Amino acid sequence: MLLLALAGTACSQNDAAVQATIRKVLSERLPNLPKIDEITRSPVEGLWEVRYGGTEIIYSDAKGEFVFANGSLVETKTRTDLTQARIEKLMAIDWAQMPLKDAIAIKQGTGARKMAVFVDPNCGYCKRFERDLTTVKDVTIYTFLLPILGPDSVAKSRDILCAKDPGQAWRAWMLDGVVPAKAAACDTAAIERNLEFGTRQRVNGTPAVFFTDGTRRPGAISADAVERLLTAAAAKK
Repeated sequence: MLLLALAGTACSQNDAAVQATIRKVLSERLPNLPKIDEITRSPVEGLWEVRYGGTEIIYSDAKGEFVFANGSLVETKTRTDLTQARIEKLMAIDWAQMPLKDAIAIKQGTGARKMAVFVDPNCGYCKRFERDLTTVKDVTIYTFLLPILGPDSVAKSRDILCAKDPGQAWRAWMLDGVVPAKAAACDTAAIERNLEFGTRQRVNGTPAVFFTDGTRRPGAISADAVERLLTAAAAKK
């Protein structure tokens, strides 16, 4: 009985030490984390439940080095979302495999920096993003028409691609609402290839943005974010 009591005391002391470590490390590394209410063992060996705000819960290792929150594993020292980093690596694309011949190239300034955008002409977020892109300097934007929102998107994509100046027709529609003129028949096989490429690369929505270092971003990111990602991609060359 004495041995059992001593073992229980040692376990309790060890738990208290771990709890103190987790509390100290998380408060230092995650200053925006609300006051911790309680730290207890979870059913998983080595994983501790950290409760705050009454009913909010995250999980931590015994040293507070990593936490599992909102579906992501986060390294607390650098606050790096390791789950998101892994997803981005899996979703990255080799720029050399980007079928640029099937895109509308729009050059701004020197055009030295490169990026690709998959867009639907009837996508509201794409229109907002296009307007933001006009403020980005010294970039060539490879615009891949990806008509996924219905038959009218397909028709507009064909008219834009068959226009005398596809880039001008694209911008006129996206920025000013000038409906592209009904164009004479031309080779629109690029649209089908874009759709096939989008399926292979799991482009499930528009806009989808790609950079030369393989980074992709879904949705209408800000012009500032585009600038940061272009700079980061250039630094990796």
